[in-house]
Amino acid sequence: MSNQAIIFLCVGVVGLVLVVINVFLFVYSRKANKKIDKLLENGKVKDFKDIFLNQKERNDDLVKQLKEAFLRIDKLDKISERTVQKIGVVRFDSVNGTGGKQSFAVAVLDDKNDGFVISSLFVNEGNRVFAKPVKNGKSEYTLSKEELEAIDQAMKSNYSN
Repeated sequence: MSNQAIIFLCVGVVGLVLVVINVFLFVYSRKANKKIDKLLENGKVKDFKDIFLNQKERNDDLVKQLKEAFLRIDKLDKISERTVQKIGVVRFDSVNGTGGKQSFAVAVLDDKNDGFVISSLFVNEGNRVFAKPVKNGKSEYTLSKEELEAIDQAMKSNYSN
């Protein structure tokens, strides 16, 4: 084989390598251009500065919305502490076993065990209803054993957890 044939073969191999590299670069640049077009919103944005400013505005809006959401959550948490969360009901006979458990005591409490207890006593002469405030699971008024039991049931029925 002559020198001229070897040079021609080397030039051919180098040319083939260059064609392969050229094809690779062409495919890579097409993919990169598609990504850039997507980033630039298909030509609507002409400058990266606009992209960064738009992103900053979006980010600022999201931060503002997130702060407002946390404020609303805190407000709802405070409101929920004062809402009815615990209930206890006790039915009983107030007429020595002949009343058919028509009497009852209902305790309604919030998260801090504040609220009220309502008692209805069914007796032969009629029905009597009593309401007593409850603060921290106790009342300043004398409570019957049924009212105490209703308050105890309510405090054990914590639905907030």
